[in-house]
Amino acid sequence: MPIRILIAEDQRIVREGLIALFEDEVEIAIVGEARDGAEAVERFIALRPDVVLMDLQMPQLDGAEATRRIRALDGAARILVLTTYATDEFIFTALRAGAQGYLLKDASADELLAAIRAIYAGQTQLSPAVAARLVSGLNSSHEPLTPRELEVLMLMGRGASNNEIATQLMIAPRTVKVHVQNLLGKLGAANRTEAVSIAVRQKLISL
Repeated sequence: MPIRILIAEDQRIVREGLIALFEDEVEIAIVGEARDGAEAVERFIALRPDVVLMDLQMPQLDGAEATRRIRALDGAARILVLTTYATDEFIFTALRAGAQGYLLKDASADELLAAIRAIYAGQTQLSPAVAARLVSGLNSSHEPLTPRELEVLMLMGRGASNNEIATQLMIAPRTVKVHVQNLLGKLGAANRTEAVSIAVRQKLISL
């Protein structure tokens, strides 16, 4: 079965270019198009695509908010941001909204196809420029972690659940939840897995 794609992009020429790009790809099937973020949410509900290619700057509703709404509807939705913007604000906003991938529009056809395959397989995919900027931003600006947050982070890295962390640290599960949310915010991570990955790269913890 081909990977079913929904394209959310306000520029018609870009949508047509993507459709032409995938025309001969037997593993890709374009099942729908959306011209703005609001339409992207509507089309997602109607079509349930495997992967959404999401632009960020769109009328009615921007791509980050559309991503947030889609992930609220379906926590397993796979969204790959495809944009011209590589600033920290756009990157962090999109990842926090729930996007699993962030690719720039100057990517090659092979890079785009590889990213779609990775997102479909449940992996996170960042373009090299975005990954470098993300790491650089974290090196220079993330807030220091408290000793308790580091303890929670280390246990997260070992695969412990919130309840298991609460038991080991002798604190309430809801307190653990607060610590986890603070960690995601400080590290600029979209989820626990990404937080652990960032922490390992930054040598905050070792596994």
